[in-house]
Amino acid sequence: MGSIKERVKSYADYIKNFYPKNFKPSLAVVTDGNFVYPDGMKFNNEVLFSEAAPDVISKTDGSPKFIFARTGNTDLLIVKNRLHFYNGIPMQSIGDLIYTLKFCGVKKIISIDEVGHLDPRLDEGTYCFVHDHINLMGDNPLIGPNDNQLGVRFPDMSDCYNSGLLKKVKKTVIENKSVYSEGIYIGILGPAGETEAEARFYREIGGAIAGYSMVPENIAAVHAGIKFVGIGLISRHLLADKMAEETRSETLIIADRKSALKKANTQLNKILIELIQEL
Repeated sequence: MGSIKERVKSYADYIKNFYPKNFKPSLAVVTDGNFVYPDGMKFNNEVLFSEAAPDVISKTDGSPKFIFARTGNTDLLIVKNRLHFYNGIPMQSIGDLIYTLKFCGVKKIISIDEVGHLDPRLDEGTYCFVHDHINLMGDNPLIGPNDNQLGVRFPDMSDCYNSGLLKKVKKTVIENKSVYSEGIYIGILGPAGETEAEARFYREIGGAIAGYSMVPENIAAVHAGIKFVGIGLISRHLLADKMAEETRSETLIIADRKSALKKANTQLNKILIELIQEL
């Protein structure tokens, strides 16, 4: 099928066939499959991305869901169960999902990702706003032929986590007297855990948090002209000295990680609907 634009537009056209009447989303929220959404969101219909784009992802590979939601007067698309590079999904397929959102009418994305923290001043069970990233994944979704109908060959990444939207987000959080942190996201490959040397290196180059999923989404969004907000849910520490002293069993580490993720999810949900309406 012709250009990348033609291909992803066909995916979007399929999805839009399922839109509720008068549904006009300009905002999307992208999450993992285990994210719990706040009360106050109304969910109408949903469609698997694999149905729209069977050449990108199969249902058996764990397809993302496009969920049609509304909160207050705001229509939004939720992408639940994002695509992960570490599962063998090509970077270009992650890009295709973001481009599909563009042709679904989306102009802004909130990406919510589970992360580990590198900064000893941060805590598990909290959330961190992203104001920049360092891509250590060794790849990105723009590699290969460029479709000029989607974006320029070398998009400007100097404000990739849109400063205007981030300012609005922080204003909302402050008005709600919520505690938050802000920092640089290190995009890493996974799925192996990080070594002490890696964790120390990530911190020394300026990282506050590290994760596996947000960077390719952000690069494709900037390429497509979509404004982007990144939020990390801190579920574990990546502090080199503390890693060396770890005495918990693997079972307990996993249990603590799940508990911290749930706590961070709960904390973010206290303000998420207001953030969505503010944006």
